[in-house]
Amino acid sequence: MPGRDRFSFAYGAALGFACDLLLGDPRRGHPVAAFGRAAQSVEHRLWRDHRGYGTLHTLLCAGGAAAGAGLLARAARRHRAADIALTAAATWAVLGGTSLGREARAIGGALTAGDLEVARERLPHLCGRDPQALDAQAIARAVVESVAENTSDAVVGALVWGALAGVPGLVGFRAVNTLDAMVGHKSPRLRRFGWASARLDDVVGWPGARLTAALTVLAGPDPRGALRVARRDASRHPSPNAGPVEAAFAGALGVRLGGTLAYAGRVEHRPVLGGENRPVRTADIERAVRLSRRVSLLALGTAVAARTVGSLFKKAGRNR
Repeated sequence: MPGRDRFSFAYGAALGFACDLLLGDPRRGHPVAAFGRAAQSVEHRLWRDHRGYGTLHTLLCAGGAAAGAGLLARAARRHRAADIALTAAATWAVLGGTSLGREARAIGGALTAGDLEVARERLPHLCGRDPQALDAQAIARAVVESVAENTSDAVVGALVWGALAGVPGLVGFRAVNTLDAMVGHKSPRLRRFGWASARLDDVVGWPGARLTAALTVLAGPDPRGALRVARRDASRHPSPNAGPVEAAFAGALGVRLGGTLAYAGRVEHRPVLGGENRPVRTADIERAVRLSRRVSLLALGTAVAARTVGSLFKKAGRNR
């Protein structure tokens, strides 16, 4: 069974990664969308302006998704083909690297063509900023920052938890990340109710963000610049996980990220990352997408290797 588990994850994760690479997100019946609808229904029933109710919402939704995935994984483990198929399906469902790249490139194409209105229309597909307040350069910067952050959230973090906990880890991570996107905002209505989801997302996102930053240093066009900016500027970012990733991307691409951001109803003034670098250009969107793809491939290899080595150590310990 240990050897089967080892190779089942390797084959399943690689197959699921390939499905995302070739097909992107499922067109219909996306499991993450179904989870979001279920979580929204639970929110409507539970919402109170209270952290306790928000914690219960997080436990029911994220815990339920992980527990359900655990039951499926346990049943599938009896048959190698089913184990591989379930791992592949879960990996495909939770990864979003190809869709991330497509959206970023679509906005970059609109900016290249000088169609600022189309770029503004598409930006909400990628991030929550107010597009009407942004010019072409600010949109390009927002896209690069979103590609950096979502490389961790939509790809690397999920693979890390897949390596640590298999299918339940993949599904649980995506559930937590989705809940944070839904209720983790600092709006008056969700400040208390979404507190647990936001804090849990910080915790589960921590290892993936650090691995993403490290792989960005290795895979980027300027490793020294990436390492320098990540070390110096990561802690200046208000997010403990977005900071290392965006700083590493800023250094690797030789661009300046951060600064004033406009969201619906509020303006944030964030520290500048890579202050000595030049401003973001439209062409940097394609460079960021390519860097994201290289980091994702390295993350897949790292996750498979970690899971394999872990299984070998477990087997060796049982044979003693």
